[in-house]
Amino acid sequence: MAELRLERVAALTGGRLVQGDPGAVAGGFGIDSRIIGPGELFFAVVAARDGHDFLADAAARGALGAVVSRDVRPPRPDFALVRVGDAVEALESLARAVLAARPVRVVGVTGSLGKTTTKEFAAALLATRYAVLKSAGNFNNRLGLSLSALKLEEGHEVAVLEMGMSAPGEIRALAAVAPPDVAVITNVAPVHLEFLKTLEAVAEAKAEILEGMKAGGTAVLNGDDPRLREKAGRAPGRVIRFGFSVGCEVRASGLESLGYDGWRFDLVFGGRKRAVRVPFLSAGFVSDLLAALGAAAAFGLPWESLEKTLARLEPPAGRGRVLRLGRGIVLIDESYNSSPVALDGALRSYVRLPAGRRVAFLGDMLELGEGAEAFHREAGGRAVREGWDVLAAVGPLAEKLLAGAREAGLPAARTAAFPSSAEAASSAAGLVRPGDLVLVKGSRGVRMETIVVRLEKAFKEK
Repeated sequence: MAELRLERVAALTGGRLVQGDPGAVAGGFGIDSRIIGPGELFFAVVAARDGHDFLADAAARGALGAVVSRDVRPPRPDFALVRVGDAVEALESLARAVLAARPVRVVGVTGSLGKTTTKEFAAALLATRYAVLKSAGNFNNRLGLSLSALKLEEGHEVAVLEMGMSAPGEIRALAAVAPPDVAVITNVAPVHLEFLKTLEAVAEAKAEILEGMKAGGTAVLNGDDPRLREKAGRAPGRVIRFGFSVGCEVRASGLESLGYDGWRFDLVFGGRKRAVRVPFLSAGFVSDLLAALGAAAAFGLPWESLEKTLARLEPPAGRGRVLRLGRGIVLIDESYNSSPVALDGALRSYVRLPAGRRVAFLGDMLELGEGAEAFHREAGGRAVREGWDVLAAVGPLAEKLLAGAREAGLPAARTAAFPSSAEAASSAAGLVRPGDLVLVKGSRGVRMETIVVRLEKAFKEK
């Protein structure tokens, strides 16, 4: 965790210390008064809620002080105050300065799908050689990336930082805070279409990371994606392509499902082909792994240092974790997010697994714009064509998804629609039988994890 004197914080943020000991050291930084720690500095961000309203809460938890953007009364006499123009910009300025002052190499990870999993995989592979800092969870926006950067410690050599967006210019702003030495773009897919409208606009927004790279940096790009192949010329240095296509420096072929034991495939890495087995169950994670291996290749890591780590990789929570419940039920938790491409991959991958029945709880896919209804109808039909036996749809677009399923031949008796995840959770156990394979997937805003928790409790192994 970066530790900075208050006078230094004020200087780096362009602010003014209006109260407090200039030599006092902030031992950490945060924006949530509920979890701020003793001796840390609270940034009073003004967003949906105004952080200035929670200064007393931060003080009660032992915060050293706060960075504020208006005149306020300190909640206690020794509570430090740094006055700035804007708390978010101040946080970014501080993170930018901390990164620039450290001899740390930055790996920036963006893309429509698989960012967090790729970030986790890349951090694990790079940790075989380096001391690695990685973004916590999916801390990938202006606030999250800056807070992650401020966790840098003296020994860190590499920072693997996720960069997310929903509008043009956001990746450019993130790369300005943390200019990447290695920039990874996982893919371009139909997400955020509510705001960006077209896939080309999505590609343009993701390619902003290339503009923000350090001179001579390495771009790691999906070689299967024609839009990203077109953007490769914007990279300021070397380009490493990953994927399943001939011409990718990091390439997989001969993908073979091993059921609950994972996948086997032939991997080209470092100019050599070798047989590889990985433990995760979705083929989509293979692409994420290839992206992470591309980052490892950018650092020149040899295969021998990576091989053992591959066998231990697991997707993050809510993104494909396998939960073995009582009565022979296997639950696959993909509750964190969903999109047409990601859902299609999950339906095709998991249906291969042996099970008595295959039951899918599918929540709405958000931010799809005008095509949302069509995407959901197609998803319902796809699930049936792939061989899913029971579909429970959750959210305002549930009936559109189930309409597609019925059109594809699924009897109405094997479908269920719920307006919310809470209502679906109440009925979930009644839809599941011993020996079932259960998939739970939906966009974050639908809160499908509620269903996972309820099923875990209902079928807890005794």
